[in-house]
Amino acid sequence: MFEAIAVAFEAGGPNMFVILAIGIFMWGIIIERLIVLYFKANVDKDGFMRVLTKYILVGDLRNALKLCSISKFPLAKIIQAGLMKAKESDAAVQAAMDEAALREVPRIEKRIGFLAVIGNVGVLAGLLGTIFGLIASFGAAATADAATKATKLAEGISEAMYNTAFGLGVAILASIFYAFYQAKAQSLVDTINEGTVTTLNLITANRDKFDDKVSE
Repeated sequence: MFEAIAVAFEAGGPNMFVILAIGIFMWGIIIERLIVLYFKANVDKDGFMRVLTKYILVGDLRNALKLCSISKFPLAKIIQAGLMKAKESDAAVQAAMDEAALREVPRIEKRIGFLAVIGNVGVLAGLLGTIFGLIASFGAAATADAATKATKLAEGISEAMYNTAFGLGVAILASIFYAFYQAKAQSLVDTINEGTVTTLNLITANRDKFDDKVSE
C-alpha cells in the first residue's frame, strides 16, 4: 500500500509536494485538536457537578474551590473564577465567570476553522496539479513523435489524476474532522453554559451558608 502511494506521489509531479505540505499541516491541527477537545477539555460534567453541588449545598466553599483547582478542564476554571466571588453579589459572580469564559472558550474553538479552509485549499491544490498535468500532457503530445505520443499523453493524464485524487483526499479528511471537532466544541461550550448557570443558581441559594474563609 505504502509503495503504491509512493509511486503515485512520484508520478504526480512537483505539485504533490504542495499537497503534502497542506496534508502535514492538516494532520498537525487534527492531532493537536484531538488532544485538546477529547482529553484536556473533555469532562465528566455530571460527576463533577454532583461533587461540586454537594460542597456548595453544605457551604463548603473551600473544598469546592479545591475541586476546581485540581480539575484542569475549562468548565472547572470558569466555575472557580465564580466561586472566588461567591461571597459577593450575583453580578460579581457572573462577571467573573464571563471573564474566565472569554479566556477559555476561544481555546476550545481555536484552529478548528482552519480545517474548513484546508478542505477548500486541498481541492484547489489538487485542481492546480490537474491543470499542470493536462498542460504537460497536451504539450508533450503536440511535440512528440508518433511512437511516444501515446506514452507522453498517458503520463500527463496520470499526473493530473493523481493530483486530483490526493487533493480530494486531503479535502475530504479535513472536512470530516472539521465536522466532528465543530460538533465537539459546541458540545463543550453548551456544557460550560449549563454548568455556569447551575453554579450561579447554587451560589445564590446557598450564599448564607458559606464560611468566612474562601481559601487558605
